[in-house]
Amino acid sequence: MEEEFDDIDDEVLLSLPLDYPQSSSVGAETADTVDAVTEAPASIPNQFPFPFTPYDIQVGFMRELYRTLEEGKIGIFESPTGTGKSLSLICGALTWLRDFEERQQKELEQLLQVEEGQRSCKDNSTSEKSRTGSVPELDWITAFAQKQELVERSKDMKVEQEMRLKREARLQEIRKNARPVGNKGKRKRESDEFEELFKDASKELRDAYAAETGHASLEDADDEKIVVDEYFSDEEKNSNADAEKDEVGEEHVTKIYYCSRTHSQLAQFVREVQKSPFGNDTRTVSLGSRQNMCINETVKQLKSLTLINDRCLEMQKNKQKVEQKEKDGESVAKRKKTVGGCPFYKQELLYDFRDKVLVEVKDIEQLVSVGRQVKACPYYGTRYAIPGAQLVALPYNTLLHKSTREASGIKLRGNIVIIDEAHNLLETINNVHSVEVTGAQIMCAHSQLSQYKERYKTRLKAKNLMYIKQILFSLASFVKCLGGKIGIAADKQNLGKSDTRLQTINDFLFCTQMDNMNLFKVMRYCARSQISRKLHGFVEKYQPSLVPVVEIRKEETTTSGLSKFLKDIITKPTDAPDGNTAEVEHSRSDDSSSSFTSPLMHIEGFLEALTNADKDGRIVVNKQNLLSHSSLKFLMLNPSVHFTSILQDARAVVVAGGTMQPVSEFKEQLFVSAGIQPDRILEYSCGHVVSADQLLPICLGRGPSGVELDFTYQSRDSSEMLDELGRVLCNVCTLVPGGVVCFFPSYDYERRVHEHWEKTGFLTRMGAKKRIFREPKKASQADQVLSEYSKCVHRSRSGSGQITGSLLMCVVGGKMSEGINFSDDLGRCVVMVGLPYPNIRSPELKEKMDYLNMHMSKSPDGRLPGQIHYENLCMKAVNQSIGRAIRHKGDYATILLLDHRYLKPSIISKLPGWISTQVQRMDKFGPAYAAVRKFFINKTPA
Repeated sequence: MEEEFDDIDDEVLLSLPLDYPQSSSVGAETADTVDAVTEAPASIPNQFPFPFTPYDIQVGFMRELYRTLEEGKIGIFESPTGTGKSLSLICGALTWLRDFEERQQKELEQLLQVEEGQRSCKDNSTSEKSRTGSVPELDWITAFAQKQELVERSKDMKVEQEMRLKREARLQEIRKNARPVGNKGKRKRESDEFEELFKDASKELRDAYAAETGHASLEDADDEKIVVDEYFSDEEKNSNADAEKDEVGEEHVTKIYYCSRTHSQLAQFVREVQKSPFGNDTRTVSLGSRQNMCINETVKQLKSLTLINDRCLEMQKNKQKVEQKEKDGESVAKRKKTVGGCPFYKQELLYDFRDKVLVEVKDIEQLVSVGRQVKACPYYGTRYAIPGAQLVALPYNTLLHKSTREASGIKLRGNIVIIDEAHNLLETINNVHSVEVTGAQIMCAHSQLSQYKERYKTRLKAKNLMYIKQILFSLASFVKCLGGKIGIAADKQNLGKSDTRLQTINDFLFCTQMDNMNLFKVMRYCARSQISRKLHGFVEKYQPSLVPVVEIRKEETTTSGLSKFLKDIITKPTDAPDGNTAEVEHSRSDDSSSSFTSPLMHIEGFLEALTNADKDGRIVVNKQNLLSHSSLKFLMLNPSVHFTSILQDARAVVVAGGTMQPVSEFKEQLFVSAGIQPDRILEYSCGHVVSADQLLPICLGRGPSGVELDFTYQSRDSSEMLDELGRVLCNVCTLVPGGVVCFFPSYDYERRVHEHWEKTGFLTRMGAKKRIFREPKKASQADQVLSEYSKCVHRSRSGSGQITGSLLMCVVGGKMSEGINFSDDLGRCVVMVGLPYPNIRSPELKEKMDYLNMHMSKSPDGRLPGQIHYENLCMKAVNQSIGRAIRHKGDYATILLLDHRYLKPSIISKLPGWISTQVQRMDKFGPAYAAVRKFFINKTPA
């Protein structure tokens, strides 16, 4: 009924010269009832459920987190490592969620009471009107709208309540070990059993079955899977609507999405949830990649993540289908025979898996174990569990990439998003949406798609051919842009002198003659036709026979890259001698990754990147000597473009980390640029749990001989500077017990320092007190070095020899600078050599700085945004490295920042608050030496 009233009617009614009373019993009472059920702001609790008595800073953290979630703000939270950040996030957020659900329940009860009151109110109003003969005032329109709002809210909450009760009853049944009744029909079960038995039948039997039932022959049926279906671009909107109608899923409850960088960090977070007071009654699910969650051994053995994804999607679709076709005016059901579907992708089993994982909090390893027990796919089963889960743990890429987010069934509307370890969030968003394709990949995709078109051109409809030709034109244009030619193997095309240039998106599209192409339609076609997956199936099926059959001697000079590669691997032996294993593996990784993992799927990401606004990205054209080594890279410059939807949809967003300084970049580049008002952004930084006498941070300007410590690019390689650094480290190794961790700006500089100290004898002097270790470049060797370093530290502390510990020479940005725990004796002193500024001559960095200078305002002191960004990149790396020390309440350590530039207040202000408030600025070495000596004397037990 409310649709009958519009603005014009209201104006007419208001213009009538009526003289009604100023108040109305109907309107007033309805308004009162609405106010009664309006959600009142919740008070911030002073106490939170916690596994032990929390520190004061943890209580403060949880209170501010609660406030952020309650008021729907954007929070930037900094809590140093060792202060229990994960537990504070868990207990603070889940306390809010519990209170929110309780308020929803009370609101539902109040709405039901209001409905009863409305009936009696209506009866009283009618009798009052008949008694007085007066006409109600215009407030009845407002009252009607309010009443309708109450009715709608009541309906929604009743539905949610009903679903909640059903879900809880089902989970309670699971807890009692009562297996829920499957919902699969008898015919469906028999059909699945037939599929399972028939999939291993011989080719003759399957062909005979196809002939008996009127199906296509086996090879034609397989090709039917490879050939793209007919495409109707003119019906795009209708097909979207139909897809949405067909998609029926469980209603989502209000939930918290917790996001972190790696699966190991997510597993650690889930274990913290298990230990928390919420571990028994919180419906929690963890999302992971197929590589981590697949239980199908035939798929897991593929090793490559892209191959695993492709095979999984192919097997998922290879299940029995029934499609309706119109024939002679009658609807005829035709069974389309496909084989090889995944036995773990069955709806009944996935529902069983969903219920079992929601009963008890489990990490990814435990989820995989449950999947093996119930024979259900953990990857898809966890996605079935998302709607009913209260807490969802997921990796960065799943949240930050919109298409991945939607494909996973993640709905952010009205929910909470917490992003942990967010110190590199800006760079992560840029990396997720930056795409690089090599000349070898482009040539391979062009070769594959050309052969696909030629083989099936008589079976492809006009629309399909049109879009495939557009994709081929794009690929050929990319090759031409790099200076190459189609028809010659990428590794045979010498392009001459190397060159790197940057272009705007519009300039790149103009140069490649793609400016008149509708890339949005092309991307829509790729998504709906799944051409890249069809192409992968085509290559996978015909790789043993395609080249020998098609090969023609007179065209040998124009053999495509794919054909040449397929020919080569047929003639190569499968086993290589031990001495050449690495070389063979390297060759395979270079070629097979581009040929057999459907490079078109990767190139689709580059095509999609070209649909960004011209100002938000740049194209890096990197031309090398060979076309196969050349590349095109899309560089994302504006991360807020892809983060805006998260900020708009979620009720509240929290970014948290141990070292979030400097936070100005988060506010300016990520939040303010996305349209967030400054008053909605809340910053909170808590101190450390350690007392002031457990930390000694020193900014040192000069060495023992009075030489100014200047590790700028122009001065750091001088013998004088390297010698002075050696004297500082020799003194540190003498004073500090246990482990000393020294960070250098780069691997190259660490190598030069080590070589110089070896020649000048400084390594020998240091080695008299500390055993010296170096961080390896290969990440696989880092664990072994850390293990040896730890053993040496522990041995030296328990013995009485001259060796007092170890010195570990690390690199900023390496494996040792993030996520490694140098607690207690492993890290009694952290030394930072110089300021690790990135390479200012990098084209990508220069373009980013130019973009910021163009689109961001200057700082209050007049500095350009690009320069501030350059400094922030450096200081974030410094903060991550020095944060390796002080890991718990009883820990203590010194931090030495070696460079005269650290004495500047602008640099100190960008250190973490718990360090900057205690830092001591010393321009001479003597006072610093005395302070460090006194610090450790006071820590030595009597």
